[in-house]
Amino acid sequence: MTEGRTVATALIGAAALLLSLVLFLAPSAMAAQCGNGPGGFEAWKREFSAEAQGKGIGQTAIAALMQTNYASATINADRSQHSFSLSLDQFLAKRGATTIVARGRSLKQSQAAMFASIEQRYGVPPGPLIAIWGMETGFGSQRGNQNMLSSIATLAYDCRRPEFFTEQLYAALKLVDRGVLSGATRGSMHGEVGQTQFMPKNILAYGTGNLDVAANALSSTANFLKANGWRAGAGYQPGEPNFAAIQAWNAAGVYQKAIALMGRQIDGGGGTASVR
Repeated sequence: MTEGRTVATALIGAAALLLSLVLFLAPSAMAAQCGNGPGGFEAWKREFSAEAQGKGIGQTAIAALMQTNYASATINADRSQHSFSLSLDQFLAKRGATTIVARGRSLKQSQAAMFASIEQRYGVPPGPLIAIWGMETGFGSQRGNQNMLSSIATLAYDCRRPEFFTEQLYAALKLVDRGVLSGATRGSMHGEVGQTQFMPKNILAYGTGNLDVAANALSSTANFLKANGWRAGAGYQPGEPNFAAIQAWNAAGVYQKAIALMGRQIDGGGGTASVR
């Protein structure tokens, strides 16, 4: 009889423990559910803010998050990335590769000391850095005019890729807390900022200063490439060792090949921007 009571007591205790765990976990499991339109965004912000505070995000960043708006333009852009399906020649023409190469060669000469310093430190030659710089922002002239935090918060809320952008949002909030970014920071449609368009997680990992300053942005880009396996002196065309680092920068195959091609031409590899 005593043994039966002991077993029953143990079962009751286990059930109570399981119930308490369910009740404890239920709020976080139910919180910050993704959505497919603006209707649930304000509720999502409140839920996400509560989670973020529990993970150590400070009041400055929480206040900035609560001021964000649902970014319809970002959602539209996220659903309309058609240029990555173009052929390489079409992509190069659409992105103005001939102009990027011509200006890139000029910048390589006029900013020779800066590029030499970057290459000495990170092992990355000017060509691919200049190609990325030109491709991403037209050498700093087109850095985007969207509210960075609203863009990233909207994409973290959106059901298409919430896991990826939730990580980016937490990184952005940390940067706001540190004063690196603010709720007023402007960027491109997906929250990229600076002269070479860094996402918040990469700013945390590889940023070397204010990314609106070209030297810092280019150093940060070289730092990213080195961290992703760039080897000084090795080739960076498709099939060569450093092409994998370019692949880490952007997942689109046509973009990767365009950077490698333009980089080679800027570094003195010859040819025209439409020749593979």
